[in-house]
Amino acid sequence: MNANLQGADLQGADLQGADLQGADFKEANLQGADLHGADFKEANLQGANLQGADLQGADFKEANLQEANLHLADLQGAKLSGANLSKADLSVANLLMANLFNAKLSGANLSMAGLSGANLSGAKLYGADLLGANLSGAKLHFADLSEANLSGANLSGAIFYWAKLSGAKLSGANLQGADLHGAKLSGANYLTIDQLSIVKTLYNAKLDPELEKPLREKYPALFEVHNT
Repeated sequence: MNANLQGADLQGADLQGADLQGADFKEANLQGADLHGADFKEANLQGANLQGADLQGADFKEANLQEANLHLADLQGAKLSGANLSKADLSVANLLMANLFNAKLSGANLSMAGLSGANLSGAKLYGADLLGANLSGAKLHFADLSEANLSGANLSGAIFYWAKLSGAKLSGANLQGADLHGAKLSGANYLTIDQLSIVKTLYNAKLDPELEKPLREKYPALFEVHNT
């Protein structure tokens, strides 16, 4: 489409299923719009206001959503692979089962977001705020969560296969059944033995010595080869 809609006021608009591929929505107002199933592939939505918008099943593959406002947006099942969401506000957004494969989320606000079952494999979440977010069952293979805030997050059953968590804040995070195979946890903050004692595996994980030694002594099975 490649339409130029920079700064357009489309608040509450009905664009359900629209073909908006490659369109320029830079700083446009789409607050509360119905964009269910719309095609935004490679579109420019930098700084756009999408607060509370219905984006279920929408396709944002390779789209630019840098610094966009997606607070309270419904992105259930949305396709966001390769999208640039750096510094975007996704607080309290619904991203249930969304595909964020290789998405750029550095510095993004995902506090209290629903990411249960989402695919975040290869995602760049450096310094992202995931305070109280629900990532139960999420896929985070090779994701970069360095310096991210995961305090109080629900990480139960999440897969952190070879993920980077150095410098991440994990105070009060629920790691019940989490797969930390090969995860880099050295330098992680506020991580406790109790939290790690209930994970699925720590096989090949990198831990600070003060955590690794007592865990190996008390829970040696966590470090053994397992079936993923």
